[in-house]
Amino acid sequence: MKQDHRQHLTSGERAGERYVLTVPHDALAGYMGTRTGHLAGSSIDFRDYREYQPGDDLRHIDWHVYARTDRLTVKLYREEVYPHVDIVLDGSRSMSLDGTKKAEAALGVAALFAVAASNAHCTHRAWLAASRIREVANSSQSPSAWDDLAFDFSGNPAEAFQQPPAWRKRGIRVLLSDLLWLGDPLSALQPLSHGAAAVIVVQLLGQADMEPPTAGNIRLRDVENDERLEMFIDAVARSRYTDALTAHQQNWHRACRQVGAVFVTLVAERVLGDWSLPALEAAQILEPA
Repeated sequence: MKQDHRQHLTSGERAGERYVLTVPHDALAGYMGTRTGHLAGSSIDFRDYREYQPGDDLRHIDWHVYARTDRLTVKLYREEVYPHVDIVLDGSRSMSLDGTKKAEAALGVAALFAVAASNAHCTHRAWLAASRIREVANSSQSPSAWDDLAFDFSGNPAEAFQQPPAWRKRGIRVLLSDLLWLGDPLSALQPLSHGAAAVIVVQLLGQADMEPPTAGNIRLRDVENDERLEMFIDAVARSRYTDALTAHQQNWHRACRQVGAVFVTLVAERVLGDWSLPALEAAQILEPA
């Protein structure tokens, strides 16, 4: 992995100390850990009694009840849970577009989410979406220890979501991408949201993505397939570009609403300025630590 990639992970890690991830109630069910869920478990928070069944832990038998009633009864406790966060990075070439800070911001924001998750007593793993969705090396460790990250995939990362990994059920899933690919957003969002307690889609754009080129003759190169196009940019072309980007964002926003996901757009260069993330705070995704 490039050395500057690790520097961006470290910067995001430091910035993440300022935030705590907001954990929805649905993520607090099903696993052993530090918070109480709504299912029965083995914490010290007593919930109820029930009759003993073969296979029950003998340590949970209440012998005082047995002495009074001659019936084997076990104590039920509220389950303790570790909420879990899966962070998915778009590994396509457009994320490292020349003239933008998307790669730097993507790594930093991913690291920030991991630390904010830890501050909320969540576990985490990081993933890279390319030809398939693979787990990043050392992904459950501190972000500065992550390895084998590269933005070099030349295809459509949405296709990788058709065979998603075994993400933890009732977890929180975060997608970090510029979303500049063709196709129905639901093709990625439905597999991403299946079985999740919450889904957060962060569209990370460069300033150059937001603003079309100035007027004149230009040569465009597609970073995904290296195709080149000569064209003349005027006010009409700039307006069409802006309208198309807005329509694309609205399409993603509608699709996110369909699956219950939260959609937020960030501009990479602004994120790296001071790591202030008012859009994520306003969406109640992050809160100050």
